[in-house]
Amino acid sequence: MPELPEIVAHAERLARNYQGAELASFAPLHLSALKTYAPSPREVYGLSMTGTGSRGKYLFLHFGDFTFVLHLMQGGRLRPDPKQARKPRSGMARWVFADGGALLLTEAGTEHKAGVWLVTGDPTTQDPVDHLGPEARGISRSDFVAALGSDNTRVHGFLRDQRRIAGVGRLLSNEILHAAKLSPFAMTTKLSADEIARLHEATILVVDQHLEFERTLDEIGKSRNRPNEVHHRIGSECTSCDDLVRSVEYRRYTVAYCPTCQTGGKILADNTTSKFLK
Repeated sequence: MPELPEIVAHAERLARNYQGAELASFAPLHLSALKTYAPSPREVYGLSMTGTGSRGKYLFLHFGDFTFVLHLMQGGRLRPDPKQARKPRSGMARWVFADGGALLLTEAGTEHKAGVWLVTGDPTTQDPVDHLGPEARGISRSDFVAALGSDNTRVHGFLRDQRRIAGVGRLLSNEILHAAKLSPFAMTTKLSADEIARLHEATILVVDQHLEFERTLDEIGKSRNRPNEVHHRIGSECTSCDDLVRSVEYRRYTVAYCPTCQTGGKILADNTTSKFLK
């Protein structure tokens, strides 16, 4: 799933290429694509794109007081659509502009969870983004500490919880914890002041590094091609030491870590009912 750096960089690309373009039509190509019924997309026809933006993993397309809010989910992409086929493969929604250009939202796979919301006014105060925590990019120390103290949970889950910090997903969580030299199963309320400082600094550093990389691309790329020290290196040597990168497998995600760098050399049990290293 695209994380904050990918969404921010893609919003910047879309602004460069489409800001000022007049919307001629919008068509949901799948029954589940458009999540709102009011306002009607027809109210946006004839308006020009005034900018783009993002909040966490959500992408914004602004047309004056109207904003299309998009969530790409796991396999979604928003790309130019020069062919404008009647039934594009994996098509979810299409924006057509007065100059003949178009954008197509697609979603690979069969889940069809990528979605579009159309709202008026400030999109950050409305569904589906009003529940999000502070942005991972540039988060202040005070906001970070407050989020950590809101509940006692494993730090890997904390980083992925969009209500606490917005924009971090599976890859960034693994990379942040490796950079901070923390166990993925350390408990948030038991972190020392030094560990909190390392975790906060690693969050800022890793998000910034990934955003810098994403800005070199022409579109959202594949997860495997993103910079990583542990996420896609399971079974390979850690880039910081000669230990092997290990994993804890869950049904929907994988925790990747280096025992030497993060857990004092201990191997974490590979199931959710074991007594994990704290």
